[in-house]
Amino acid sequence: MNRVGAKFKTPLTRSAGMHGSQPLYSRVPTRDENGKFLADFMVLISGLRAWPSAKQTATVDKIQGVLSGYTEVVFADLNVPLNLLWVSVKPKPGLILEVYDALKHRIPEAVLIGPYVSAHGSSRGAKLRWR
Repeated sequence: MNRVGAKFKTPLTRSAGMHGSQPLYSRVPTRDENGKFLADFMVLISGLRAWPSAKQTATVDKIQGVLSGYTEVVFADLNVPLNLLWVSVKPKPGLILEVYDALKHRIPEAVLIGPYVSAHGSSRGAKLRWR
């Protein structure tokens, strides 16, 4: 199993090499059906590519179970060789962290990819400004 991808109106499928020749940027939707921009996030699933096939399949089932519970999820791509899950959602405050928390609860190895922001609002030494 190398790659799993789906638009989330249909179930996440498990097929080797699906979309293998197309880069992610050409497949990921950028806008919803009303023309509004989508939000995206990545989750690293540490060690996924080295796991036995049965554990990979169980992980795909867990991802499907979590993501199918959110109507705001419109696209997902699991790249097993890179251990990365890409998810596109309709923007909603707090949704990315909510979906990630649900994934993390089912898949402890999952790590949200993004800028480090401390509790004091700094990102790698720079202050963030809120307007």
